[in-house]
Amino acid sequence: MSEEIVPRDELHATIEARKEVDEDMEPAMIDAFVERIEHRLEQRADQSERALKRKRDHQREMVLGSLAISIPLFAMAAIFTGLAGIIAVCVVLGVIAIASMRS
Repeated sequence: MSEEIVPRDELHATIEARKEVDEDMEPAMIDAFVERIEHRLEQRADQSERALKRKRDHQREMVLGSLAISIPLFAMAAIFTGLAGIIAVCVVLGVIAIASMRS
């Protein structure tokens, strides 16, 4: 989040304009500036929430996909390789779970 909430030139322009307006207009100008800041903060919060939702959806898809593929893998591992194959399938499923949580 290196993006500035309010660009410096906009801040400086508001400060300069504040010096030139009447005292009656000063509160309205400050309120408008604060509203712009609040609006930008709300936009950032919405973007963060959407990104978090996408990440959670991706994690859920990975977990459900690995569970779906694990049933036939366990069956084949048990039939053809025994305990060593079942352990290998468990390790692979663990790696998938860890990788999906980190991405």
